[in-house]
Amino acid sequence: MRKNLHPTYNKATITCACGNVIETASTKENIKVEICSKCHPFFTGKQKLVDTGGRVDRFNRRLNSKKD
Repeated sequence: MRKNLHPTYNKATITCACGNVIETASTKENIKVEICSKCHPFFTGKQKLVDTGGRVDRFNRRLNSKKD
């Protein structure tokens, strides 16, 4: 392997918006994320629908108009 080609891995701290802190190894020292496995709906089992600008309603209207 070539020397000085690969980045060095350091201890990293991943901080979530919910307050969860995860220790791992990465090329960056501090990483901030909005969603982690502790607060993500897939892992918690709490499904919540985020409707941005009526996208779901618009999709349902288009789907229903194509069926007719």
